[in-house]
Amino acid sequence: MEILDPATGTGTFICELLESFRGQPQKLLHKYKNELHANEVAILPYYVANLNIEATYAAISGQFAEFPNLCFVDTLDNVAGLGVRLGQHVGDLFGALSDENIERVKRQNRRKISVIIGNPPYNANQANENDNNKNREYAHIDKHIKDTYIKLSTAQKTKVYDMYARFFRWASDRIHDDGVISFITNRSFIESRTFDGFRKSVANEFNEIYVMDLGGDVRANPKLSGTKNNVFGIQTGVAVSFFVKRFKQKGCKIFYARRPEMDTAEDKLVFLGSSKASAIAYQKIEPDKNGSWINLTSNDWESLVPVADKKTKSIKIKGQERAIFRLFSLGVKTNRDDWVTDLSKTNLEKKVSHLIAGYERDRLALAGNLTAANVGSVVGYDIKWTRKLKKAIIADRRLVISRSNVTPSQYRPFSFRWTYFDTALNEDLYQLAQIVGPEDNSVMLLSGYPSQKPFQILATAGLWHHDTLDKTNGIPRFSRGRDGSRIDNVTDWGLKQFQVQFEKSEKKPKRRITKDDIFHYVYGVLYDPVYRETYAINLKREFPRIPFYPDFWAWAEWGKRLMELHIGYETVKPWPLKRHDQPPSDADPIPKLKADKDNGTITLDSRTTLSGIPAAAWDYRLGNRSGLEWILDQYKEKKPKDPTIAAKFNTYRFKDYKEKVIDLLARVTRVSVETMEIVNAMKAAKRE
Repeated sequence: MEILDPATGTGTFICELLESFRGQPQKLLHKYKNELHANEVAILPYYVANLNIEATYAAISGQFAEFPNLCFVDTLDNVAGLGVRLGQHVGDLFGALSDENIERVKRQNRRKISVIIGNPPYNANQANENDNNKNREYAHIDKHIKDTYIKLSTAQKTKVYDMYARFFRWASDRIHDDGVISFITNRSFIESRTFDGFRKSVANEFNEIYVMDLGGDVRANPKLSGTKNNVFGIQTGVAVSFFVKRFKQKGCKIFYARRPEMDTAEDKLVFLGSSKASAIAYQKIEPDKNGSWINLTSNDWESLVPVADKKTKSIKIKGQERAIFRLFSLGVKTNRDDWVTDLSKTNLEKKVSHLIAGYERDRLALAGNLTAANVGSVVGYDIKWTRKLKKAIIADRRLVISRSNVTPSQYRPFSFRWTYFDTALNEDLYQLAQIVGPEDNSVMLLSGYPSQKPFQILATAGLWHHDTLDKTNGIPRFSRGRDGSRIDNVTDWGLKQFQVQFEKSEKKPKRRITKDDIFHYVYGVLYDPVYRETYAINLKREFPRIPFYPDFWAWAEWGKRLMELHIGYETVKPWPLKRHDQPPSDADPIPKLKADKDNGTITLDSRTTLSGIPAAAWDYRLGNRSGLEWILDQYKEKKPKDPTIAAKFNTYRFKDYKEKVIDLLARVTRVSVETMEIVNAMKAAKRE
């Protein structure tokens, strides 16, 4: 049995395998010399692994022997059919690699590997372009990921080029017809919508799949305390998986086991250390047609009317879209919020002017000497770079500030900011150019998928951000043509479905259903607590679908009223909160912005407290916060992470916005209370 650790690190897995042959000297020697293989691409871990493996063998056997099967090679570059590819970083470090190492790689490549085992290295996408530390690309592996995992996916934005996905893809291609892949990775592949194509692909390629889900995903479960429930002491959930190929076996059987979510890391490690794999009680999984393995649903979701998604939008019968709305878009993703958003219009213009001046300085100084390979090492990092801005400077594109680009935006729930809305300085604009214009345009904002949080919905009248909610999609009432004309975003097909359903069922229709009515009806239904509970899992995986409730007009009126409240939150009548001020002093008040829900109070600073907040105001939640808590969070004084912004443009002081915040809290209290009154009325409504 040939065993390979493709990214050995400290050689732990190889050492553990050697330990399993203690007391069997002949088998130990044979395995050590012939059947254990390992790769490493970084020089220090390579030598550490080599020392650990040889020391372990010596301790067990009582004699030293060189480990002949450790290769200094980038596993993901070592692809069948491409010859010996030692990898970019290997070549950079060692231009004259020894012939012995090359022979080791060739020898490994000739072997039929039966087991691939390990904990693949993980690095997410570079979060900050100023780090100038972009992930490598692996053209061969990435193309095969595109042709399998991504091709089979129906996710709106599929991006599975992380290192775990790459190692799964490489190992699936490398393993022998009868073999096992065993990896310790994060658990996102188990249920993430992004990995639906991955799940479908491995079910086609393997005959048995065993997954031990160790949980511990702190971000997905706020009840977990710190990282004590995670076996690695990290915030990302962990899974141990076994993917089995059997040459003569047909089909795929999937087995799943999950440790209790609240088990501590010690509990989980004790379980793993004391349990045989064959004794674990697995649940057999029957995937649904969407490739879901867990949290399967048994409801009438498929019979409901699609709101909009990339799949239904492209399906047309006689030229008509088979969804209620034609156009939708993610919110703007600037990748430099500190630079291009601000509560102060004046301060925003100063920041953008500085940013463009720094860009133009480098563009003029480096003109003609910039390439994709060297741009990261020669530009100045006193401004915030992104992938798109680096492409612009390579193309020698001149930038000039345009104050007409300074646009009001919904930054977070009930939290306004000015935004510099610009193709060069915003990383992704998606379809926003077809939605955002000089005139108001009502937009339903929906939390995107995949999401660990409960479904969220809000409304705005203009620009919104990717993180206004959670991966925020917006569905506008109207879209804009290239000539600026308004285009109705409710499809004729959608209008017909509602008219046929409701008008024919009424002996004397109250009035003709319009596209405005449908827009409001959808917004109302998406606030229905019964709907959200019934379809909670579906809403985490895909765009909403809408049922036909008996009293169309009640739901349309509720939706209209909710939309008026949520778009016009700054103009509703303030709730009569009571203000309590301490006597003035020479010292400035210390900002606090803390809520006491039990007592219905908010402490703004060391001088001022608000009381009389009704309990219902805290019940209106968007994600993990109430509307009031979103305001408190957004108006806290926080030191910017960007060093230039912190040094030159950190002008925000809560005292300058205190009176505005008091007024805003009073108005959003009313919005929250009246929203919950409508939601409670929805609970009592008949749906059949």
